[in-house]
Amino acid sequence: MRRTSARLAAVASTLALVAAGTVGCGGKQDGVTKDDASSEITCTVDKDTRIGIATGNATGVYYVVGNALANQLPGATGGKLSGTAAETGASVQNIEQLVAGKYDVAFSLFDTAVNAAQGKGSFTAPQPVEALARIYDNYTQVVVRADSGIKSVADMKGKRISTGSPKSGTEVIANRLLTAAGLDPAKDVQAQRLDLTKTVDGIKDGSIDGLFWSGGLPTGGLTDLFTTSGDKVRFIDISPLLPQLAELNPAYQAGAIGKDTYRTGTDTPTIVVPNVLLVRKDLDANVACAVTKVLFEKKDALAQASPAAAGISLDTARRTAPVPLHRGASGALTALGAS
Repeated sequence: MRRTSARLAAVASTLALVAAGTVGCGGKQDGVTKDDASSEITCTVDKDTRIGIATGNATGVYYVVGNALANQLPGATGGKLSGTAAETGASVQNIEQLVAGKYDVAFSLFDTAVNAAQGKGSFTAPQPVEALARIYDNYTQVVVRADSGIKSVADMKGKRISTGSPKSGTEVIANRLLTAAGLDPAKDVQAQRLDLTKTVDGIKDGSIDGLFWSGGLPTGGLTDLFTTSGDKVRFIDISPLLPQLAELNPAYQAGAIGKDTYRTGTDTPTIVVPNVLLVRKDLDANVACAVTKVLFEKKDALAQASPAAAGISLDTARRTAPVPLHRGASGALTALGAS
């Protein structure tokens, strides 16, 4: 009885420590310390630290690149810094959960990040977020069933359209494009707020007429769709709506989805917006510095995971204004020779 009581007491003690955050699983559960603005930036992480990385849909590029980045962290930091990439709804949700402390690094479309920094759009007040770097570009990819009769965004009236996961950057752009085409997103389309996997399934089985997707090239889910459905699906050209979107945010630029990306036979003009990696303003500067260095020093490994990561460049890394650049990231980019 005494031995049983002792064991129960030990279990109770351990549970209390776990609840208090002093004991964790895997040996690398130490919280990320907050930044001391007066401290020197060395890019060295002194204690075992695990960061959470908010990405996006499992068949999208954010998720692939986020996992590749997490895999590179331990080897580049002597095992001191590790990361876990999580599937999420993407940009808006990522920023909300970043600010709430659920994650430490978050992928975001640049237009959504600007809204967060300025307290606009989905954000009622400026959010305490800063950037590690501008990374590769996202391409707005609008795909419809060939038998849908949709040749432009305006033709989506009354149709079943996937506008992306709730609180995603895709949903933000989808709603802006629908509005620019003269449609009310809440009334004029049968909006299906689905992740990419469910969206692709819906296009295949005919329960969805068209989809919006903002992602790097190629996106795995769309590769699957074009490979399996062939001439049953096609892109539509949304570039005529660029002037209206550019008025909302200068981040929107002209681009094209190359014909070889999904073997579509012709290039498709589209609208491009950059991505950024975001952190909280108070993230420890040395953690921010270390993650930024790994991002650029291991770019080739990230590009092996997804060709989109080849677009990560020191030439554009600092172009995050009006989103401030975190001081730790700035120190890393200076050391790496970014202008």
